[in-house]
Amino acid sequence: MRVAMIGTGYVGLVSGTCFSEFGVDVICVDKDESKIERLKRNVMPIYEPGLDEMVDGNVKAGRLSFTTSLESAVRGADAVFIAVGTPSRRGDGFADLSYVYQAAREIARSLDRYTVVVTKSTVPVGTGREVERIIREERPDAEFDVVSNPEFLREGSAINDFMRPDRVVIGTTSERARQVMRQLYRVLYLIETPILFTSIETSELIKYAANTFLATKITFINEVADLCERVGADVHDVARGIGLDGRIGRKFLHPGPGYGGSCFPKDTLALVRTARQHGAPLRIVETVVAVNDERKKRMAEKIIDACGGSVEGKSIAVLGLTFKPNTDDMRDSPSLEIIPTLQKAGARIRAFDPEGMDEARKLLNDIDYCENAYDTIKDADALVLLTEWNEFRALDQARVKQLLKAPVVVDLRNVYNPEEMVAAGFRYLCVGRPDSGSAAP
Repeated sequence: MRVAMIGTGYVGLVSGTCFSEFGVDVICVDKDESKIERLKRNVMPIYEPGLDEMVDGNVKAGRLSFTTSLESAVRGADAVFIAVGTPSRRGDGFADLSYVYQAAREIARSLDRYTVVVTKSTVPVGTGREVERIIREERPDAEFDVVSNPEFLREGSAINDFMRPDRVVIGTTSERARQVMRQLYRVLYLIETPILFTSIETSELIKYAANTFLATKITFINEVADLCERVGADVHDVARGIGLDGRIGRKFLHPGPGYGGSCFPKDTLALVRTARQHGAPLRIVETVVAVNDERKKRMAEKIIDACGGSVEGKSIAVLGLTFKPNTDDMRDSPSLEIIPTLQKAGARIRAFDPEGMDEARKLLNDIDYCENAYDTIKDADALVLLTEWNEFRALDQARVKQLLKAPVVVDLRNVYNPEEMVAAGFRYLCVGRPDSGSAAP
């Protein structure tokens, strides 16, 4: 089979590469010439563990290639995937679909046979029908079907998520399109992956509903963590206790500084706007968005409180800048709210992230970017753990204490054990655990 993947962002590049790993011939398309040239040299535009090796292997096998020519990629393709960005529009929160619709117009002009046009981008309900209308308007003679096939990729584990997914959702009522999609996902069918066929509208809504529900779980456990701090309970035990209930599940019940990234902030907001537009407001989701926005501000206040109520003139060491580990993605990372708040309060920031430094430099100014964790900690008045990269999980406590000007650690990811940290002589504050504010002299 032959596939054209329009867009070489996170979704397009990972999906296209994984399809080629399935044995499909894939051409990835992007208008950015420099990006395509870098990809041809196996220089990845994103950090995703294992992606560069998989790209290199499939390019050498002749199954994966890159081009700036959408027309040549579409001609002869069995399926064309639209995997372009759908960022939130400034001011109203609706997803910006201009790139999707432009891709649809260009695809229409290049169709030369029956083709399945697949929306892989995260798009609001009704987008697939509009893509169909646009193509039909551009090319009344074209043979095609539009299919919704949302992605469920977690940054940092996206390859595994594609190769061994919980499910594949395919939105179409066309039997001809179903056959094409079944063939594309034949490898997953053979390992008995659940493949759910729905209408286009249902498929589009499943994506938003899934991300919003996960964001709700995160926000719920964060609020429970605040209550735990007040009543002396342990949020981890609470999460374990409720997560063992099969109706609830253990995943996404990890307290922290709030969700971020390319999906949850954008998708929750888009679903809120869509629901209002259709006269069916989602009050729970509206609250989730508001609580998550407020939480990042509260985490900055937590750090200030840990430093005696003021960070004026103090040096704060921050470990981790990306919204989660194993990615270089800074989009809507809690660091983008927390660090500027600390700076406005008079703090000087020293920071280190294993993969996110280049992206962080574009977004966070007046920061001393350091070479490693211990260089960051040296002579700081407090240490803040903001992203739980593995290399931050086993820091030498004695060395950390020696390097810090004051033994203050604010662990917003609950990486360390409170009792051990206090016994080691730290004033240690974490999230939702008893005695987290205990201090050694």
